[in-house]
Amino acid sequence: MPPKLKTRKPTGVVPWPLILIEGDEGSGKTYCAAEFSASDRIGQVYFLDLAEGSADEYAAIEGAEYDIVVHDGTFRDILEQIEAVHAEARRAALAKEPPVVLVVDSGSALWRMLTNWTHERARRSHKNAAVLADDPDAPVDVPMNLWNDTNERWQKVIYLLQTLPGIAIITARGKQITAIDEDGRPVKERGKVVREWKVAAQKDLGFDSNVWVRMRREHPTQIIKARSLRLRIESGKPLTVPKFSVEDLVFNMLGCSVESQPRVMPALSGDRVQPWLERVAGTVGVDKLKTLWQSSHPAESGMSREEATTVQAAIMRRKFELENPAPEMGEGPMSDAEKLRAAVSQRDAKEQPEPEPDEDAAAEPVPTPARGRASRTRKAAVPA
Repeated sequence: MPPKLKTRKPTGVVPWPLILIEGDEGSGKTYCAAEFSASDRIGQVYFLDLAEGSADEYAAIEGAEYDIVVHDGTFRDILEQIEAVHAEARRAALAKEPPVVLVVDSGSALWRMLTNWTHERARRSHKNAAVLADDPDAPVDVPMNLWNDTNERWQKVIYLLQTLPGIAIITARGKQITAIDEDGRPVKERGKVVREWKVAAQKDLGFDSNVWVRMRREHPTQIIKARSLRLRIESGKPLTVPKFSVEDLVFNMLGCSVESQPRVMPALSGDRVQPWLERVAGTVGVDKLKTLWQSSHPAESGMSREEATTVQAAIMRRKFELENPAPEMGEGPMSDAEKLRAAVSQRDAKEQPEPEPDEDAAAEPVPTPARGRASRTRKAAVPA
């Protein structure tokens, strides 16, 4: 039988935007994001300050009202806090409350952190560590798989911002730099060096955003791109907005309203295995693993038989990890024989019934003979 066709009618509703605001240092990027929190058409505003340090001071802007998201500086904690805001925005949307706003200040700091993490991992590799041991100033080779991990982390953040049931704003630094060709040489036209604008973040940030705003200290604000039917920006012809505000952009230019919805964007994946593997890796109880095992069958999960087999193998590995935790520092890894004995001991302990108490034996304990090598007494050597 052919698969069943799944369709839906388009809503025609303007989605909540992901707004990129980039530009020179001191051009007002963070200021206009904080100023937006004074609007009476939005709900709670959450300010995620990443290495910028302006969130506390900018609360003094007239009417500004927002909460600063607290994190410990690690990617894991930052991602979890964004997930928490995402969940709160969904709750507010279902309750028909004004839209939640999340400000990430800045995307440049986040990308710089991920880039540093990539280079640190490269330096720790066996190949580069050996080279650096002989020459600390030697160039470090960063393999493509590390950059893939970095882009995957970045994309997790962007996906949450794109699908936020509210308004997402991410700031970034931008500046003019010398255009470089594939050989690393400056590009020249008619004897003059060509200059181009560079956003200090992951290269696809402008593409992933609904609206791209550029702010410069000595020039009016420009809207570089807008994915909108109401606000048309022709290629290479940015729209100059002398009196720019995020509130005017969102509710007047883009036409967002209380009826707006998040963009419907299911996360793309090569198969259905990866989301399951992430769930398995995050499971901390054997009972929960049993539930995952039952729900991973093809009839319930929709996975193919091969995909379900991969997931169930991961469940078995995770079950063994939980039942056999890693040894403490200094004990060394368990050998295969030790792992086998541990598994047999656990099985025997579960199958062996509890012995009934013996009152006579309890009154007068009987010594238990020693077993193994310790029970044998070594005879003294007798001279011939």
